[in-house]
Amino acid sequence: MNTVNGGISFWYAQDGTPVPREPLPGDTAADICIVGGGYTGLWTAYYLKKAVPFLNITVLESKFCGYGASGRNGGWLYNGIAGRDRYARLHGHDAAVRLQQAMNNTVDEVIKVAGEEGIEADIHHGGVLEIAHTPAQLARLKAFHAVEIAFGEKDRVLRGARETADRIRVTGAIASTWTPHGARLHPVKLVKGLAAAVEALGVTIHESTPVTEIRPKHAITPYGTVRAPYILRCTEGFTASLKGQHRTWLPMNSSMIVTETLPRSVWDTIGWDGRETLGDMAHAYMYAQRTADNRIALGGRGVPYRYGSRTDNDGRTQPATIDALRDLLVRFFPTTAGARIDHAWSGVLGVPRDWCATVTLDRSTGLGWAGGYVGSGVATANLAARTLRDLIQQDSGQSGPTDLTALPWVNHKVRTWEPEPLRWLGVQTLYAAYRTADRRESTTHATTTNRIATLADKISGRH
Repeated sequence: MNTVNGGISFWYAQDGTPVPREPLPGDTAADICIVGGGYTGLWTAYYLKKAVPFLNITVLESKFCGYGASGRNGGWLYNGIAGRDRYARLHGHDAAVRLQQAMNNTVDEVIKVAGEEGIEADIHHGGVLEIAHTPAQLARLKAFHAVEIAFGEKDRVLRGARETADRIRVTGAIASTWTPHGARLHPVKLVKGLAAAVEALGVTIHESTPVTEIRPKHAITPYGTVRAPYILRCTEGFTASLKGQHRTWLPMNSSMIVTETLPRSVWDTIGWDGRETLGDMAHAYMYAQRTADNRIALGGRGVPYRYGSRTDNDGRTQPATIDALRDLLVRFFPTTAGARIDHAWSGVLGVPRDWCATVTLDRSTGLGWAGGYVGSGVATANLAARTLRDLIQQDSGQSGPTDLTALPWVNHKVRTWEPEPLRWLGVQTLYAAYRTADRRESTTHATTTNRIATLADKISGRH
């Protein structure tokens, strides 16, 4: 059997592609119009409708709910948030600690709501394990571990090589850090269940309805215009397709492969009985999970960016990327060398110029948005949605400020990305630098981060 390449994602191949809901029938009005039917848009609709049941909420989705990153991601529900260190510098350490605590709580919130709504999404609350392979990675891992504890994660654990192997046997792993604030899940089962829950509350979802332009009180589509006091942009990596948003967030590519179901004999050599989500300290990092049906789903960067902020249509992935991910899988777990790769796919995530996730409501125009999650959106989208809910309730006079509206990522302003060809050249150069740094760290066994990666971090705005 050949590897299926594209077809949106393995998650859809396994759970089935939905029949799209009806498109927008013509001009209409709503109290709130949400553009984008992924996690951010659906969670926002869910919490707003729960808070104020009489609200008339319309969700507009270009393809079908979960077509983008929400249906293609690695299934990491975890407490990472893009930009926390910058927010600490801008607003103080305590403000960033509050943001981190909100993210820790968000993991539990998603699991709780999934249970309440009867959403069976293969959730396993096993935490997040991140490993180091080289001396330089070990130094970064220890520094990362110390910083996370300084931001309030007192329940985080640092493990040596032997303790790491007791949890999961990754060839060459010399240490790891583990947090309980994470869970593995099936992304498509979550987004399908969430869409059904939102509809059951009385929210209107129109699919096959691309929004071409957002203006104050107007969401414009080929089928008509939705007029609403609040228009919320929840389009993450597809934001660049909207008029006037071409340089707002860069659509960064990420790719994944998934093995066939692996036999017990292979799992006996690997371990991974805790089913933690798995990452590493490389600059061109990887992410993986052990699925509910005992496959390994593993992802990383392939072609990081398409010229002109273009996005793919069906998740098709370059053969060289599939081969590179397969090589990484076998390097981590040599007993998978004979395993079939059943599926490969790609998707885009939203990257702001300063790598900071944000939530914004412009009270003068009624325009709001959330995103720029830089790959941490499975949980962050939920926190963003609850924050948008509170901002709208505050703006409409239904409530006052809340703990969420006071978080430092609210109304953070980000400059736009450079025009082409500078954007394309910059991203290609940066990721070539990260790959070079990883190679040099693995061959020289230096105990400090390679200077090429340090320079790339400064230029990119990541640190």
